[in-house]
Amino acid sequence: MDRLIAGYRAFRAGRWPQERARYAELADQGQSPDYLVIACSDSRADPATIFSAAPGELFVVRNVAGIVPPFEPDSGYHGTSAALAFAVIRLRVKHILVLGHAQCGGIAAALDGEIADGVPFLGHWIALLDPALSRSASLSGTAERHTALERDAVRLSLENLKTFPFVAERLRSGALALHGARFGIADGQLETLDAAGNFVTVE
Repeated sequence: MDRLIAGYRAFRAGRWPQERARYAELADQGQSPDYLVIACSDSRADPATIFSAAPGELFVVRNVAGIVPPFEPDSGYHGTSAALAFAVIRLRVKHILVLGHAQCGGIAAALDGEIADGVPFLGHWIALLDPALSRSASLSGTAERHTALERDAVRLSLENLKTFPFVAERLRSGALALHGARFGIADGQLETLDAAGNFVTVE
């Protein structure tokens, strides 16, 4: 814990005094973020850092590969779906961003099943990417296919978002917008998904 405590002390000495009024407002009035970001758990791709977000600005859901599962109204445990429902129904976010990233370990596991061997739950979770995996099957180069699947995983999650009735309803009314993006860890560049379904680098 020493590293975390040191980081906390730096936060209290530096950022906390600057953000104190904001935290007091959030404590008193509650959160009302406009953005839900669904991202990978990867320690190198933190949405709050990438977007220079202020406290209370982003509602963030993170899981392996940043996957949105399809709508499944059963009695199972649906952590990502529960967070999505809370953000859309209770917080009434106006935007949902699915954020993928380069060098994603979850994507690597989808491409190489041996990576998930011996890791409980991972193989079943990564199997959600099978529809996207089939789209890149014709690509021969490993690096090329990895990048293609990172982008297709974002597209698949956006498709899955539309299977949730409360998301579809707000999309129809114009109260909600969906977005996709991919972050480059090595170069720090962000690609956003345009209306034609292509990823375009933000200048």
